[in-house]
Amino acid sequence: MGTQEFNSLVLNNTDGLRPFAISLTKDHETAKDLCQETLYKAFAYRDKYQPGTNIKAWLFTIMRNIFINEYRREGRKKMVMDTVKYSQSVYGLSSEINVRLREINNSIHELPAIFKTACQLYLQGYKYHEIAVALNEPIGTIKSRIHFAKKHLQKQVER
Repeated sequence: MGTQEFNSLVLNNTDGLRPFAISLTKDHETAKDLCQETLYKAFAYRDKYQPGTNIKAWLFTIMRNIFINEYRREGRKKMVMDTVKYSQSVYGLSSEINVRLREINNSIHELPAIFKTACQLYLQGYKYHEIAVALNEPIGTIKSRIHFAKKHLQKQVER
């Protein structure tokens, strides 16, 4: 299947995406973002589509998976923030924690550019393969950059 043919097939079958996105997110703006991300992933992974199969089902599956992954990512972020807030309230360490967080953020910003972007995406909750696609790098390269960034940050924070 050619690129032009695939593009028109996808665009002709997007009519049900928006209502499904709204039913998942319960928010019109977030639904627009979800639709856009779904179309981006569909075009980016067009080689995964099996010609002759149900394109709508494929698009809905992509959308559902994006929504689930984002929901999990947000859950992890919320858990980290809740832990920090709990530590602050129970231990009264808010000033010490804020100082440590500033030190860590400064260390992240001081990372060499080759490691910084991959590390920041990883800390935002993205998976290795998502970072590899976003940076157009092999997954092994991303894993090693994140590993070296962690090592570098560990040395900086220990000081």
